[in-house]
Amino acid sequence: MCGIVGFVGRKEAAPILLEGLRRLEYRGYDSAGVAVYGSDGLQVVKTKGRIQALAEQVETRGGLNGSIGLGHTRWATHGAPSDINSHPHVSENGRIAVVHNGIIENYAEIREFLESTGVHFVSETDTEVVAQLLEYYYQGNILDAVTKALHRIRGAYALGILCADCPDRLIAARKDSPLILGFGEGFHVLASDVTAVIEHTRDVCYLDDGEIAELTADHCWVYDAYLRPVEKEHRHVDWEISAAEKGGYEHFMLKEIMEQPKAVRDTITPRIRDGKVVLDELEFSPEYLKNLDKIYIIACGSSYHVGMAAKYVLERLLRKPVEVALASEFRYCDPIVTEKTLALVISQSGETIDTLAALREAKRLGARVLSIVNVVGSSIARESDGVLYTWAGPEIAVATTKAYSTQLAVVDLIGLAFARAMGTIGEEEYAKLLAALEDLPRQLEEVLSHREQIQYLASIYFNHPSVFFIGRNLDYAVGLEGSLKLKEISYLHSEAYAAGELKHGTISLIESGTLVVALAGCRPVFEKTMSNVVEVKSRGADVLGLTIAPLEEAVGKVVDHTLTVPETHPLLLPSLEVVPMQLFAYYVALMHGCDIDKPRNLAKSVTVE
Repeated sequence: MCGIVGFVGRKEAAPILLEGLRRLEYRGYDSAGVAVYGSDGLQVVKTKGRIQALAEQVETRGGLNGSIGLGHTRWATHGAPSDINSHPHVSENGRIAVVHNGIIENYAEIREFLESTGVHFVSETDTEVVAQLLEYYYQGNILDAVTKALHRIRGAYALGILCADCPDRLIAARKDSPLILGFGEGFHVLASDVTAVIEHTRDVCYLDDGEIAELTADHCWVYDAYLRPVEKEHRHVDWEISAAEKGGYEHFMLKEIMEQPKAVRDTITPRIRDGKVVLDELEFSPEYLKNLDKIYIIACGSSYHVGMAAKYVLERLLRKPVEVALASEFRYCDPIVTEKTLALVISQSGETIDTLAALREAKRLGARVLSIVNVVGSSIARESDGVLYTWAGPEIAVATTKAYSTQLAVVDLIGLAFARAMGTIGEEEYAKLLAALEDLPRQLEEVLSHREQIQYLASIYFNHPSVFFIGRNLDYAVGLEGSLKLKEISYLHSEAYAAGELKHGTISLIESGTLVVALAGCRPVFEKTMSNVVEVKSRGADVLGLTIAPLEEAVGKVVDHTLTVPETHPLLLPSLEVVPMQLFAYYVALMHGCDIDKPRNLAKSVTVE
């Protein structure tokens, strides 16, 4: 959830660290800091608040000279946001500086032990125990101290370590939290996300769990937990720096909403050849697919909402039972998984710790794992039996948009490919659905061309303090995502319900002036949904309807205002319906003056449980 950047080379480190931290702002944070070693020794500057405040402090000091250093953005877990609790943390003798993402689960035990030896702690964080433990074990060999400390620690970590006794090198270590290494001419970098280093290098590798790296200006060594050398595969990052910049838009979120036609096109087009879906990346035989006893979809947040839509799509196409599980609950619900179970794991970052842990549990129980991720080489991608990348490009805004849409598109590709292999879809239906899928990018452009209407409706409804989203079938699945978008960036209370459940309690909350967003694009349940709309209208609700163009007139007779999307194949409806919901949330948040790209208390990549 936090951000790490490190540099060692022949240039001044501080400007590189600060720029790297700025590129990591989207991950969410409440404080920031840097540590640089130079002629003045180990210098540390850190502060509660934004990176701009950190940069001003560095400037006030006249800069930080030195060509090696670490930077960090912190999202508070142990200890409130404060200058003292910010990273980097320094050992008591001032020799060792540490930045850390993750959680040290046994920090209290280690802290108590170190305090019994006379160590004095200054922060409330779990991270400080790492710095103090390294000092405890340090006997002149920093790598030896690191391995001893890591064998003592339990939990998740991505660590950057700088020791004043060996100021020509950085140490990095990783377990259950992402960390990459970047390679350049006369320098090396480390970071929690490639966006922090893309300006300097496109040649990277990903540390695996239990690995330790030692970086100097000219060399990079990677070791396993016992300091045995490890050969790492280098990967080339092929997206442009401009993809991580706003490109004239006021916010990354709006830019990424507008990028969805291209992102969906990039995701589906290479996988459709000669009138067929071709998933060359996968090796799941027709016999294996036909013998599946269940598909378990495992995800968190918006990816979980993709899973909710995927359940309707895959059960319709494959005629196999599909269960959707929150990754954070999967390990604790004693799931029924066999060697005939396929676990479909969905994650934008490929590093979400709950999802990664659930993936490992599914594999332990015998399931094969197919993942949908956006980040090439991420942990979930590497540990899956098969992976389909979404090719959405970097997504910077905390609230996901194009990642959600491309995940939906991949689900549709999977449904078509597997249904054909299993013989559960006729040729006519297959061709019709495939043609509709290929037309999605054009239809998305059409939806986006009406964003001024959505902005107008947001201006009418933005002052409603509580909002309910209702729908049935796939409309309900989209309502879940629409509600999440609104609450996470505008901070308004918002809930989504299956429309048929209103009378089982929720309708008691509907009163005069309550805003209800009614999704009514699903034809088979259209009349039943509209009956529910009439129920909330009769109790004084203001209703904003969302439907397909052919049903606009019917919906308009009941609701106060109507948004429409083009008609498409019924199974692809979520791909179009979600866009007006994203834009509505964006414009409501804009009118409330919210920090849209960096909503409070949230982070882009959730790497702690």
